[in-house]
Amino acid sequence: MEDRNKLIQRRIEKLEQFKSQGMKIFRNDFLPDSFANDLHSEYDGLELEKLLDLDKTVSIAGRVMAYRSFGKAGFMKVKDFTGQIQVYAEKNSLSYEDFKLYKKLDVGDIIGVEGSLFKTKTGELTIKAKKIVLLTKSIRPLPEKWHGLQDKELRYRQRYVDLIVNDEVKETMVKRSKIINAVRDFMVNNRFVEVETPMMHKLVGGATAKPFVTHHNALDIDLYLRIAPELYLKRLVVGGLERVFEINRNFRNEGMDLKHNPEFTMMEFYVAYKNYRFLLDYTEEMFDYIFESLGNKERKLQFGENEIDFSRPWKRLDFFEGLKTIGGLDDDVINRDKAFNLALELGKSVNKNMSIEKILAELFDALVEPKLINPTFVIGYPVAISPLARRNDENPDITERFELFISGMEVANGFSELNDPFDQKERFLKQLEERKMGDEEASMYDADYIRALEYGLPPTAGEGIGIDRLVMLFTNHDSIRDVILFPLMKDKDDE
Repeated sequence: MEDRNKLIQRRIEKLEQFKSQGMKIFRNDFLPDSFANDLHSEYDGLELEKLLDLDKTVSIAGRVMAYRSFGKAGFMKVKDFTGQIQVYAEKNSLSYEDFKLYKKLDVGDIIGVEGSLFKTKTGELTIKAKKIVLLTKSIRPLPEKWHGLQDKELRYRQRYVDLIVNDEVKETMVKRSKIINAVRDFMVNNRFVEVETPMMHKLVGGATAKPFVTHHNALDIDLYLRIAPELYLKRLVVGGLERVFEINRNFRNEGMDLKHNPEFTMMEFYVAYKNYRFLLDYTEEMFDYIFESLGNKERKLQFGENEIDFSRPWKRLDFFEGLKTIGGLDDDVINRDKAFNLALELGKSVNKNMSIEKILAELFDALVEPKLINPTFVIGYPVAISPLARRNDENPDITERFELFISGMEVANGFSELNDPFDQKERFLKQLEERKMGDEEASMYDADYIRALEYGLPPTAGEGIGIDRLVMLFTNHDSIRDVILFPLMKDKDDE
């Protein structure tokens, strides 16, 4: 700690020296005309003689990532958002002030460099500096390559440092952006309209989850950070926006683990005159589009120890069949008392007030989901755990719903929407009773949504896709924190 503080103090002293010499500090008047990787792409293939004949002068700006001085000359690695390029500084090519500045630079400083291109004896493209400008003095030294960067918690808390020193983190976040853009393009190409719906709700609904509560002072009412945009999006379908989607944040007051962050990104979409079977094919097509956008022709991904095969069609698995064939349960176990006791043995959070269907869902979570490695659509979910899904015409005890599991992880949830206002009212009332019995995740009664359904919701299919988990799959990260720029962290005293 003491050594680090000494380094910080030394840098502050340099900054004060620069000020005393009349140097501009934290300036913003240097305008680079080039990016590091663009220069590499254009000139790496040129031989030294041709490069010198061009007499190409360029200017770049970036952070000093490496620094080697040999007295009257030296090298630096300067990094901008595209990559790194080498800079050569020598006394005879710089002004007295600029060379003096170069000698006082530290790793982490942000500089501007103007100079000519050449290649070293090893063939590395390099800028021979004619001008060096200090743009931002870095007060804190970057962590040592093989020490501070190994601390995962530090990396999450100080993502700005993580991005500076770990290129793979930046690559993950850039890939995340490409994946989201691919999803958005796919939706727009299929005539969906992107919308934004409220983040603060007067009522809890649209999913089964415990909300965060806030208070609006002017109206003097409690509001809930949304757990899902579903009920608002379906209101829009009632209003005639028959193909809508939203990519945005949801908030759920739940625990944190490798797959859960209280604040997360979802894409929800709704399409009129389609059912859940349409969604199965549409989801496969969406993944195909993402693969194509990322240049992956094999339709395979390595995720942890598993190679996941996304070849179509994906497996369809009935919920109850999965409990038997994969979970190892028989008809005798699928009753309330025995299911309850087994759930307790497996360490699941169940109580005597829970329905048999909810207990079976806990058993499915423990015994079946971890074994679903290749993409699998689970269908045939009971009505009791699907309060917003349409009943199956042939079997009214189950719904026209699916969940998509990949590598044991739920990635999507979709169904034919319930558009019967009378059925929806009954389910809301049942949810309200469960809430009164202590279930904090049950939905509230939404009278306005019932009113919207009474105006008429067309036959509709809807789906939600976890964007963070989608990115986890495509970047081979088993922790959601690795694909979120600023995951929520427990408070800790900072240095």
